[in-house]
Amino acid sequence: MDTAQILINLLLFVFLPLWGIAGFIDWCCHRATDIEHTSGLKESLMHSVMGIQVGIPILMCLLYRVNVLVLLICFAAWLLHEVVAHWDVSYATGKRHISIWEMHAHSYLATLPLYMLALIAVVNWPVVVDLVTLNWQGQMQLTPMEYPHGGSWFLPAYLTFMAVLCVFPYLEENIRCLRSSLKGL
Repeated sequence: MDTAQILINLLLFVFLPLWGIAGFIDWCCHRATDIEHTSGLKESLMHSVMGIQVGIPILMCLLYRVNVLVLLICFAAWLLHEVVAHWDVSYATGKRHISIWEMHAHSYLATLPLYMLALIAVVNWPVVVDLVTLNWQGQMQLTPMEYPHGGSWFLPAYLTFMAVLCVFPYLEENIRCLRSSLKGL
């Protein structure tokens, strides 16, 4: 197995699941602090936005060949995720208790996307060089992967894993916060 494949396996089988697990722990912390009655729907929606901001580049890298367009989207999404993450914590501080467990979950949720982006850049170094040197010709379209990373079973398994650990819990959080805010009207 070559170095690039080892790094891809690290992304697929370590970093991606860790990101989902950290997201689930974060959701558990929100639930424990009664988010629907403290910081409410606004913060809950920020969490969903951050999940989408990281989820889209992950899906793009799993479905399409990494080229300049995909890297630009990944970098832009990461930057926007950082902005919303800062906004989220500054908004929640003082409105509800942020436990040590939640702080640790936030550490993973903030660093894993950066580590994943760095590994994607290393594995696709010629594309990074093209990005930096503005050699973008022929690299601004989405080209589907011929052979999916992790095999044909990985993407359905990962999407199921993320739906159970993150999508459904955060959807439940949004609904819980929405109901609470509607009761307050």
